[in-house]
Amino acid sequence: MLKNRNLAAFLTILMALILMLAGCSGKSSTEEGQKSKTKKNPEAQPIVKKEGNSITIGIKDNLISMDPQDTNDTLSGSIQSTMLEGLVGFDKDMKMIPVLAESYEASDDAKVFTFKLKQGVKFHDGTPFNAEAVKVNIDRVANPDNKLKRYSMFELVEKTEAVNEYTFRVTLKEPFGAMLNNFAHPAARMMSPAAIEKYGKDVATHPVGTGPFKFMEWDQSDHLTVEKNPDYWQKGLPKVDGIKFKPVPENGARVAMLQTGEADFIYPIPTEQAEAVNGKDGIIVENKPSIVARYMSMNTMKKPFNDVRVRQAINYAINKEAFLKVVYRGFGSEMDSIIPANLQFYSQQTPYPYDPEKAKKLLKEAGYENGFETTVWGGNNSDAIKAMEFIQQQLGLVGIKVNVVPMESGTLSDKIWSVQNPKDAEVELYYGGWSSSTGDADWGIRPLLGGDSKPPKSYNVSYYENKKVDELITTALQTADSTKRQEAYAEMQKIIWEDSPWAYLVVEDTMAGKKNYLEGVYLLPDGSMNAREAEIKR
Repeated sequence: MLKNRNLAAFLTILMALILMLAGCSGKSSTEEGQKSKTKKNPEAQPIVKKEGNSITIGIKDNLISMDPQDTNDTLSGSIQSTMLEGLVGFDKDMKMIPVLAESYEASDDAKVFTFKLKQGVKFHDGTPFNAEAVKVNIDRVANPDNKLKRYSMFELVEKTEAVNEYTFRVTLKEPFGAMLNNFAHPAARMMSPAAIEKYGKDVATHPVGTGPFKFMEWDQSDHLTVEKNPDYWQKGLPKVDGIKFKPVPENGARVAMLQTGEADFIYPIPTEQAEAVNGKDGIIVENKPSIVARYMSMNTMKKPFNDVRVRQAINYAINKEAFLKVVYRGFGSEMDSIIPANLQFYSQQTPYPYDPEKAKKLLKEAGYENGFETTVWGGNNSDAIKAMEFIQQQLGLVGIKVNVVPMESGTLSDKIWSVQNPKDAEVELYYGGWSSSTGDADWGIRPLLGGDSKPPKSYNVSYYENKKVDELITTALQTADSTKRQEAYAEMQKIIWEDSPWAYLVVEDTMAGKKNYLEGVYLLPDGSMNAREAEIKR
């Protein structure tokens, strides 16, 4: 594929033009997708028969870690959710619900948070779930010496207390109005203290939680399997005997697994095949608006990306409407702020229009009239490669030569997030995405664009820093007043939008395909999957 980049680029832009001439809408395709469903009426298909009571789920990337406190990818977190649980979590609509906590409360100054825990729950290894177990987990992730990827979400923790066997309390160093949302994040899922002590760092490959499924095996070259937890605390669950998660990076192969029945659920389903397979072979395609933003970050510490004119030029040079149509077949919407519209405190901005001449003018002003050469990194999967090749073609039209370098997820993670000194970062451009799995603007901005969030501490792969933005982030976190928080987030969104540390691309729809005998497996707006309630209809 990559050997024929020129041909691929030509076909990409040709497809964009064809789709534009066909009048394909660039808006969210949820309505369009539902029209397709109504037309084909996939739910009316005869229920396909399923042998056995276990299921296989096809996923697009390899898994990195089963340690929730040391994982920064949504996919790994989705698989962890079958085995591990937090004190609180989210329902289908990203509304907070109690899980291992019976109830919870916050002090008026947003510094002290108290949780009343469920009684009688045990980890898969028989270790009791209680306040001491919660303390072990939170102390672990909040300890900077452990260098865990999710430390930034709990760095404000000053003190943890097991008040009694089933009451846990955490006190923060300073007010933080979004802390309950952080406890609902996958990073706060509980692992057995005995397993943490026994395995140490290797708990990443030996997860022991309280969930409806227990870890069975992980062949890192092929699959990860979980099996039914017969002693699960929630009555009626689980309903299937086991789940196999099988990484299949190639889109066509993943769809073929669903068509033949080798897989019962796949995600994402490639947008270019969604309508073709919907309603056939017992397949139902589901798509809904998400809070998953897709962007290309630019390392603002490196030339030429340290010049805002170059960064803005790149935004003008990419046709976002065509990108949405070609890469996502219209299943999504163009970004119009640094965070998606469904996040709390979102503030709409004026999108950068497609204007190659404006891009060339800005490049000339910045001293790059003849362009320059650079490299973009991204995942080694069909969607990411297609996106990077589209960007390569678009930037080539304004004189920027882009080398596309896809990487396996583990390699990409190491090269981006393990950098100890910002000056040593090799990344130039990075095609990626982010979902604020706390539902709050804070987690959609601070870890990605805060000056104190550069790797390895957090995820600011743009190495972007703006003192005014950092002041506004602090202001927003130190008050529980929603009006004041809204004002701070609105101002910082405007500043960052104009600074352009990213090429702002799209907010994608969640896309999944399933066999019509399967119920209880679904995607959340943050792009994560919930398979805890999986059930096979007979």
